[in-house]
Amino acid sequence: MPYSAELIRKVRAHLARGGVIAYPTESCYGLGCDPRSYRAVKKILQLKTRPQFKGLILVADRFSRLQRYVRPPSTEQSQLLNQTWPGPHTWLMPASRHAPRWLRGRHDDIAVRVTAHPDAAALCRALGSALVSTSANRAGLVPLKTYAACARAFGQSTLVVPGRVGSRKTPSTIQHLVSGRIFRK
Repeated sequence: MPYSAELIRKVRAHLARGGVIAYPTESCYGLGCDPRSYRAVKKILQLKTRPQFKGLILVADRFSRLQRYVRPPSTEQSQLLNQTWPGPHTWLMPASRHAPRWLRGRHDDIAVRVTAHPDAAALCRALGSALVSTSANRAGLVPLKTYAACARAFGQSTLVVPGRVGSRKTPSTIQHLVSGRIFRK
């Protein structure tokens, strides 16, 4: 595990207080929080100047951490998920009744990804939880790729987790599980 027990305790306590973290992902740093915390999600939306109606992505190290937020996939759908996960492929899945509106925005679906990025996966594994994952930038600006850039941009409002951003040059693909439509490639 790339993170010390001391850092994980610090991150866990910060998230429990409704805090926001910046952490490395496949193509950039991401802003994240406990997906069950409306207060923390609201902070992320304010930091990004992003409207709530767009919805947010959840990331985890394994599908079981995402299951409470989605309706169970069919056997065929599970095969599609298994072909792309873990990896930089975000699926729009029908949301379960446990998926809060503050995560889904105006949608009946929720965006979820099982990451292959070692640091992001290790963070979710150590926390025992999925995390909100949205690019670390203000709306319309370039996503940030370093610890230092996140610390400068977000200051004390965000706990920045050290690590290396993956080599992917573009954000994850976003695809609708039911229709197959690709929204971002």
